[in-house]
Amino acid sequence: MFKGFSRSVKGVSHERKGIVCQDASSHRVADRYAVCVVADGHGSKKHFRSNFGSQFAVEATLETIDRFYENADEFEENFPLRPKMVIKNIEKQIISIWNEKVNAHLKENPVTVEEKKKFSDKEFAEINPESYYGTTLIAGVAGKGFTFGIQIGDGSLVAIFEDGKAVLPMNYDESAPANVTSSMCNANASQMFNSFFIKDKKLLGMFASTDGLYTSFASEYDFLDYHVVVASQLVDTDRIEQVVVKNITKRSHFGTEDDISFSCVYDDEMANECNELIKKNIEENKRIAAERKAALLATKKNY
Repeated sequence: MFKGFSRSVKGVSHERKGIVCQDASSHRVADRYAVCVVADGHGSKKHFRSNFGSQFAVEATLETIDRFYENADEFEENFPLRPKMVIKNIEKQIISIWNEKVNAHLKENPVTVEEKKKFSDKEFAEINPESYYGTTLIAGVAGKGFTFGIQIGDGSLVAIFEDGKAVLPMNYDESAPANVTSSMCNANASQMFNSFFIKDKKLLGMFASTDGLYTSFASEYDFLDYHVVVASQLVDTDRIEQVVVKNITKRSHFGTEDDISFSCVYDDEMANECNELIKKNIEENKRIAAERKAALLATKKNY
């Protein structure tokens, strides 16, 4: 049985500047599937409604996955036969719903004089309305017999399968021209997604996070090791959310000072069954980390 939790915390840099949290996160656990999703609104000047954009991205994702699972038997039968095509259709529908939400919000809440003050008339005229709401998006879906995920923009999705090792099944790849950020607000957004599909591999847990978490670690190794530690604590369902929220809040204040969102879905039965294996992996990760540190120190001494 899958369980999950999600939380967004404001970075201390935003607190100092009086800026709202531009991240959004959510999760869904249904009978046949579970979803973790996060979004990170862009911080630059022209994306002045990105906090709404990130929330709309999260909502659009959950609504889309729900729609595809309306006929769950048919979806589960056909999806593994054409995973790339189905995932592309999911991505397109998320973009479509997101645009609908953006347009409805803009119609009900026209741009104010205060929002325009930062721009010259020429500057403002050159901004596409969708850009006001620019955001990234990362989502992972655990289904019966398969796992898949999608991503546009930065951030990370970590998966842990039955071997108890943390992996990045969908390495971030900036699929955009130079100086153009992959974003939900781009005209060709549906072509900028990265995705993955894995069949017949038991999933212990999936963890989506915005880039404020990744950049709070010294290396990708440390980032992945952190998720194995989190996985070891999933057996304590009453405390795990509290522990993670405390940690990401600390990292958002003393790390990169950025907003951080974290969303997780996990199989609580597997978390218990694999707990000893996870603990062994933690010890092994510590040993390897010590070796890396020693090698780095040795290299520095030689210079």
